[in-house]
Order: sequence, then C-alpha cells, then structure tokens
Amino acid sequence: MSTQALTSLAQAAAAAELGIRPGDVRADWSDDAGLLALRIVAPVAIPDLSEAGAPVDLPAWGGSVWERCAAAKGRILDSVARLSGTTLSRVDIRVSGMRAERRPAVLGRSVEVPHG
Repeated sequence: MSTQALTSLAQAAAAAELGIRPGDVRADWSDDAGLLALRIVAPVAIPDLSEAGAPVDLPAWGGSVWERCAAAKGRILDSVARLSGTTLSRVDIRVSGMRAERRPAVLGRSVEVPHG
C-alpha cells in the first residue's frame, strides 16, 4: 500500500471517529522500533453551544473530548491495521480545535478504503 493511500486511510478512520471531515485531519507517520506510529492532528466535533445541555448529555457524543480521543486511538489503530494489513505500534492524537455540530457525531462508523 502506498504512503498516500495509507495516509488517506488514516485520515478517513480518524475523521469517522472524531466526527469531522477527512480533509480536516493531518496524519504523519514515524518509525517506532520497526513499526509505524501514527500521529493525528485534527479538530473534534462538539455539541453546538446554543443547544448544549447538561453534562448528562455527554454520552450521546461519546463522552468528554478526552474520553472520545482516548477511545478513538484504539479504534483508529484497529481500522487502519485491519484495512491496510499494516502493523501500527500506536496512534497519538493532538486536538487542534473544535467543530460545533447540531447533532451527535456518528462515531465509530465503518471506514471505506480510499481509492488512489
């Protein structure tokens, strides 16, 4: 699999988990003792503040931003590894901002293999 295809796959997987568009995701690769380490820099979808309720509403969004990112790491790693056949050592996520949404993001949706 080419580096560009692997990067597009990582962007799609991260976007699906964070509730954003793949174009909003920056994915970088590094060597980690012979395995690939993935670094994601991306915004995260959050509730529109005009519609935000009480903290009890957080589960509909998958929890707090920290909880969502912590859970997303493993799911992104699994998706990229399963679809590419590549073994990843880890996924690191750096949140670069927030994207207000009027409805909960559809998290954990399946990722399609990008063409190209």
